[in-house]
Amino acid sequence: MPEEPNRGTTQHVFLDLDRTLWDFESNSHQELTHLYRHHGLEGHGVEAAEEFIRVYKTVNEDCWRRYTNNEITKAQLREERFARTLHHFGIDDPRLARAVGDDYIRNSPYRTILIPGSVDLLDHLQKRSTLHIITNGFDEVQHTKLDQSGLGKYFDQVITSEIAGAKKPSRKIFEYALRQTEANVDESVMIGDDLATDIEGAATVGMKTIYFNPAGIPHDIAVWKEVKRLEEIKRILP
Repeated sequence: MPEEPNRGTTQHVFLDLDRTLWDFESNSHQELTHLYRHHGLEGHGVEAAEEFIRVYKTVNEDCWRRYTNNEITKAQLREERFARTLHHFGIDDPRLARAVGDDYIRNSPYRTILIPGSVDLLDHLQKRSTLHIITNGFDEVQHTKLDQSGLGKYFDQVITSEIAGAKKPSRKIFEYALRQTEANVDESVMIGDDLATDIEGAATVGMKTIYFNPAGIPHDIAVWKEVKRLEEIKRILP
């Protein structure tokens, strides 16, 4: 449980986890490279790890889009993404796809690369506000990421879509988070890297938003604040 902060006007700060604090791209790339070698995919006709990762990322993004839209289940997502990836390379081996997928779920949460500035920002925010996570990631996986990376100590509550019964950007998960944390929406801020799920989702319940946009991708969505680096948030929430 975090220490009781010296509260300012922002009493509760909600943060996304993947790609906002936990470096999903780097951690996933490391684990997929390991799995390519561990499962001998070159011997199955997958010539390069980078090509395996490229195809997987495309398939995974499609699977997550469908999962977020409630078109497939968690179990279907887990089964389909590696089966489709291997099928792209002409490999029809359900047992191999399942083994790679199981290892990915088991191992990747133990990777600990963080987005630059994550710990410094959390140290700063914890002194003034109560911090919480709101994530669409799987419950057991996200808790492992937080524990292994040393981030768990900063957060009072971790709200996952599985626990809330709704996924971002549904207003239901944000309403659930506000109820669970007894937070006043007028004294709350949501920080995240996904314009649709984190920012527009939080805005539906009237929450102030800080869009973490490290690539500076242009958009026409109204946001309260926008930053390219996490350290900039320390000036917004001093």
